[in-house]
Amino acid sequence: MNKRYLLTSALLLVALLLSSCQGLSGIKSDGALRASGTISAREVQVAPELGGMVAEVAVEEGAQVQEGDVLFRLNDTLIQAQRRQAEAAVQLAQAAVNTVKAQYELTLNAARLQEQQGRAAAWGAPQPDEFGLPVWYYTKEEKMAAAQAEVAAAGQALETEKANLEKLLGEMASQEFLDAEKRLAEAQVAFPIAGQVLEQAKAAPNNQKLVDFAQQQYDAAKSELDAAQAAYDRLLTGKAAGDILEARARVAVAQRRYDSALDYYNSLLSGDQSLQVKVAEAGVQQAEAALAQAEAALNALDIQLEKTVVRAPISGVVLNRNLEAGETVTPGSIVIVIGQLAEVELVVYISETEYGQVHLGDQASITVDSFPGETFSGAVVHISDTAEFTPRNVQTVEGRRATVYAIKLIVPNPELKLKPGMPADVTFVTGQ
Repeated sequence: MNKRYLLTSALLLVALLLSSCQGLSGIKSDGALRASGTISAREVQVAPELGGMVAEVAVEEGAQVQEGDVLFRLNDTLIQAQRRQAEAAVQLAQAAVNTVKAQYELTLNAARLQEQQGRAAAWGAPQPDEFGLPVWYYTKEEKMAAAQAEVAAAGQALETEKANLEKLLGEMASQEFLDAEKRLAEAQVAFPIAGQVLEQAKAAPNNQKLVDFAQQQYDAAKSELDAAQAAYDRLLTGKAAGDILEARARVAVAQRRYDSALDYYNSLLSGDQSLQVKVAEAGVQQAEAALAQAEAALNALDIQLEKTVVRAPISGVVLNRNLEAGETVTPGSIVIVIGQLAEVELVVYISETEYGQVHLGDQASITVDSFPGETFSGAVVHISDTAEFTPRNVQTVEGRRATVYAIKLIVPNPELKLKPGMPADVTFVTGQ
């Protein structure tokens, strides 16, 4: 009994050792290099970009699909309602564009009619004798450009004169002088106003009380004006007076130059260049921008509607389908797996001593238990340049200590006989 038990144990151990070495290569007695591995397929995991309830599933596991075929549809009721709303917004925005464009045309025509009289008289307009060119020589656009340049130059000159006046006041004037200037300015405003009130009081019926009080106000304003003027004159004498008067005169002239230049430029803003037309143009641009925004919102909803229909990204076979109609899916959740079975992959491992016998492009014959007597052809497409320990399915200590190299083969599978997960045996054609 003990001998039979020991014999049985020994046989089981041998079988275990043999099975544990599956996947390793070896050169057999006929000189051929053989290895084993497992068929795998290039897989694409399909996940919806939108979440929602599944309205329809169009494929089953094992079905062959072509790129672009419908896999499943999500319920699009809400998005359809939002699209109708967005479509109405586009129509409203388009109507607004049509309205403001009509208003623009009316404004433009009115501005041109208003300019018509000026155009008729333009060639006969007088000009300084110093001008050597006829009045019609420059175009309106050239005159506007010159006027803009003069406005800019006059504005810069005005700022310069103001700065010079401030500098002069800061250098020569004490706080007492500044207060005197302010007092005189206020008195010069109050005096004429008091005079106007007095005249109005004199013209009123039953005016004696009004006149008496208004006269008092007027006399007080006159006294304040005289006192303010005297205080100012005492503080501003000699050269200081001349410098202040000149600086203020320069500011006044610069201000008048700037105002005149601006008035001339504004006088040229007629017809197509009138402010009314520019405002109408801005209204058209704003309405068109609103229309573009509404169209963009509608386009975004159309894109979302397209994404409610999930299509096959590649041609292949449905390996896994993890959804049913009525279920709710979330964005990014993998619900269908498609495998490219027209070409399958097979990875096997060879030892260091056999590494130099396999080259890229080498052919190999493959057999699987599911189709006894039938041979498939494959080609080596990748040879690992880094050694690794024998994969986990090798259980023996000796096997785990060995280092091997991974070899990847591509195997044409036009009839889709080879399936992922099938064990396969490989015989390399090494030329021996």
